[in-house]
Amino acid sequence: MSIVFLLVGFVLLVIGGEFLVRSSVALSLKLNISRMVIGLTVVSFATSAPELLVSLQAAIDGFSDISLGNVIGSNIANIGLVLGLTAMVSPLMVDRDFYRFNWPVMMIFSIVLYFFLKSNYELSRIEGAILLFGLAAYLFFLIKRSRRKDNIIIEEVDESLKKVRGFKMTIWLLIGILALWGGSELLVKGAVDLATQLGISERVVSVTIIAVGTSVPELAASLIAAIKKEKAISLGNLIGSNIFNIGSVLGLTAIIQPIAVQSAEVLTTDIFWMLGVAFVLLPMLLIPKISEIGRKEGFALLIAYSVFIVMAFV
Repeated sequence: MSIVFLLVGFVLLVIGGEFLVRSSVALSLKLNISRMVIGLTVVSFATSAPELLVSLQAAIDGFSDISLGNVIGSNIANIGLVLGLTAMVSPLMVDRDFYRFNWPVMMIFSIVLYFFLKSNYELSRIEGAILLFGLAAYLFFLIKRSRRKDNIIIEEVDESLKKVRGFKMTIWLLIGILALWGGSELLVKGAVDLATQLGISERVVSVTIIAVGTSVPELAASLIAAIKKEKAISLGNLIGSNIFNIGSVLGLTAIIQPIAVQSAEVLTTDIFWMLGVAFVLLPMLLIPKISEIGRKEGFALLIAYSVFIVMAFV
């Protein structure tokens, strides 16, 4: 039954996330919020909703390792799995903003998270508020820079959603919220049951199975875009997702329910993998071909991610 709970939970999270994004964008367009602001804020928050609900539900139920493992594992998967596979399908070009803004901010958030957790083995409400405030500052400067520069790639927004009526929008919103809530409940229950049956920790299940599951929408979207070559794939969007995971998911969860570190491996292994795959992007983009992640780099990221998965279960 634990496998069934996991699968149904994943499906509900994908469905809920999709309906929440659609209803949020439709509402924003109705309120005449600019397309750029919607892409950088509304869509980003809505696509982080599955991770947020899973982490919050796990923290409330007393499984803090799932809260932390979900975010840390998702951040590793975004770079190792999603970016690795996407680069193998179609090489990615990187603009200067990656070096000047997105990558440094991601590293700062990751390092700050490490020191917050290391200081008292807990992410407190105050520390959660600091992460959330940091995310707000990041968004402020991101929007400011986007208005000044036209070449920054943001999330696409479907303008046809502007025609959606209020009743349909409300139904979408309700479906999204209920599916996310139900999916998070089933996913956490399934993960805990599976870990118990297999004799492994909740942390291992969260940094591997749950993390990959909550990264599936990003993986599917990136691969489809790469195969069809319909649009430029922005590394900035994946980096932004990692920043949102730490700032909004862990920040909001900690404010509602402080997150305790239950497994030593979170601070001795997992978070160093997250820091490592994030840091290695910089030399990868400078050697051998400047500002490009090609198939070789993509393959190297995939190998690294495979090693991480194997080591998690050993």
